[in-house]
Amino acid sequence: MAEKIWEVSEGTDGPASQPVVFIHGLWLHAESWKPWVEYFNKNGYAASAVNWPGDGHNIGATRENPSSVAGYGVDEVADYITGEIAKLPEKPILIGHSFGGLLAQLLLGRGLAVAAIAIDPAPIQGVFVLPLSAIKASLPVLGNPLNFGKAISLTEEQFRFAFANARPHHEAKELWAKHAIPAPARPIFQAATANLNPFAATKVNTANATRGPLLLTAGLEDNTVPPAMVRSAFNLYAKSPAVTELKEFPRRGHSLVIDGGWLDIAEACLHWLQEKKL
Repeated sequence: MAEKIWEVSEGTDGPASQPVVFIHGLWLHAESWKPWVEYFNKNGYAASAVNWPGDGHNIGATRENPSSVAGYGVDEVADYITGEIAKLPEKPILIGHSFGGLLAQLLLGRGLAVAAIAIDPAPIQGVFVLPLSAIKASLPVLGNPLNFGKAISLTEEQFRFAFANARPHHEAKELWAKHAIPAPARPIFQAATANLNPFAATKVNTANATRGPLLLTAGLEDNTVPPAMVRSAFNLYAKSPAVTELKEFPRRGHSLVIDGGWLDIAEACLHWLQEKKL
C-alpha cells in the first residue's frame, strides 16, 4: 500500500508554516525529494513529498512490485494528489519535476495551490515543439503501443540519456542505481497525443487570471524536456495577467533535482518564493 504524504513536517516555525508539497515525475519516487524536504523545512516551510497512486512506501518496494503502478494516467494521479493536499491545513505551494511539474501546473490552474514551480515540466496541451532528443527519450515507452497499460523500467543507458546526460558517467550510473523505479507508460501516451484531443488530460487552464504565481524552469541540456518545450509552455500563459516566469539553468539535464547540483536548483526555487513573499 502506498503511503499518502511522505515525511510530513511542520517546519521550523511550527504548524503555521506554509505547506510545500513536492511532486515527483516518471521513474522517480517521493524519496528522491528527501534532501529538498529537509532543506525547505530548515528554511521555515512545512515541506513534504507526495507519492503517486500505486507507489510503494519506498524505492525498493516499488521496484519489487512494478505492476502496482501500471495503468495510472494523468487524471488519476491528479485526483489522488488533490485528495492528499486537501488534508493539509491550507493550500500548499506545489513544486514538481517533469510530469510532477505538469501536475503542479494543472492543480495550480484549478486553484488548488497558492503558487507552483514546475521544474523541467512535461509538456502540457498546446506545446507543439518536439525536439529529436525528446522523441528519443520517450522511445522506451512510445516505441511499442502495447506499453500503454504497462509499467516500464529504464535501462542504465536509457536513464543516462533521458536524465543524466549532463553528468559524469559514474554519477549517471549511481543515480540510476539509487533512484530509478518502474513508471506507468500511460501519461507519456497522453502527453504525446494531447494536441489531437480537445479533452486531453494534460490540458491546463493557462488563462486563469486569479491563480497564484508560477515559475517554469528549464535545464539547457535536458534531453527529455528540452528548453524549447518549456519556452513553448511559458508562451501559452501570455494571455493570463497572473505572474508567470521562466528560469533557465545552463549545463543542467533532467536529473537536476537529484544529482550533485540539486542544491543550486533548490536555492533558486527558494529565492523565487521569497521574492514573491510566499
